[in-house]
Amino acid sequence: MQEIIKAIEEASIKIKHLIETGDTGKSQSENSTGDTQLKLDIESDEIIENIFSKIPSIKAIVSEEQDSIKNINENGEYLIAYDPLDGSSLVDVNLSVGSIYGIYKNDFNAKNIVASIYVVFGPRVEMVVTIDDVKMYRLLGGEFKFIQNIKLNEKGKLNAPGSTQNCWTPFHKQLIDDIFNDGYRLRYSGGMVPDLHQILLKGGGLFSYPSTSDRPKGKLRQLFEVFPFALTFEKAGGMAVDGEKRVLEVPTTHIHDTTACFFGSQVEINRVLEVYRKNV
Repeated sequence: MQEIIKAIEEASIKIKHLIETGDTGKSQSENSTGDTQLKLDIESDEIIENIFSKIPSIKAIVSEEQDSIKNINENGEYLIAYDPLDGSSLVDVNLSVGSIYGIYKNDFNAKNIVASIYVVFGPRVEMVVTIDDVKMYRLLGGEFKFIQNIKLNEKGKLNAPGSTQNCWTPFHKQLIDDIFNDGYRLRYSGGMVPDLHQILLKGGGLFSYPSTSDRPKGKLRQLFEVFPFALTFEKAGGMAVDGEKRVLEVPTTHIHDTTACFFGSQVEINRVLEVYRKNV
C-alpha cells in the first residue's frame, strides 16, 4: 500500500505541472460513456498508467477514461480504479479539480474496496488517504507532508446539490428546499472532489447527486468516484447512501456503472433516508 501511495504522490506532482502548463482544449476522442475527452484527461491518464505499470503490488488497473481493465502484474495484490482528472473542464476557468483512486482486492466492487485516495489541485495540492482512518497531506516543498486527521461532526452546515434541477423528483426538490430553509449554505462548484473535500474539512453537510428523470441511475460512477468517497465519508464518521441503503452495498455489474449518491454527516444523511424511504 505504501508504494501505491508513493506512486500517487509522484503522479500528482506531474499532474500539477500538467495543469499549470498543459493544453485545456478538447481532443478528438470520446471516453466509454460518450464524453468528449479533454487533452488534460488523456495526458493525466497516461501519467498515472505509466507510473502504476511499474508497481509490483498492482494486479490490474481501470481508468474512467478507458473501456476495459488493464492487467499489470499477475501476482499483484491490488486492483485500482481511478478518475485521472475529475472536473477537468473547470481547469480553463481556474477552479479546483482532482484525482480519485479506489483501491480494491480480488474484484472491482464495493465489498472489496480496502482504501481510497483523492488529490485536490487548487491553490494548494492536498491528498487525502483513507485506510483505517482519514488523513490529509499537503504538497510542501516538493513533498507531501501530513497535516491532520479528518473527522466529521454529527451535523454540518453546507449543502451541495448536484445534477439537473429540472429533472429532480418533487420530493427531492422539497428536501433540498427544506435544507436551505433550515439555514444551510450553498457550496457547489461542479467539481466533485473540491466540493466533497470542503464538506469533509468544514465538518459536515450534504452532497447529493440523485436519480433524475434524465439519469435514472445517477451520473457518478461507482468504481471511480462513488465507492472511494463512500469509504472516506464512513471512515470519517459520516455516511454515504444511494437514498435507500449504504452506497457500499450497491452491486456492480459493469466497470462503468453509475449510481445515485448522497454523502454527508449523520444528521443530513438520516434526513435523506427518511424522505427517500417514504417516497421511493
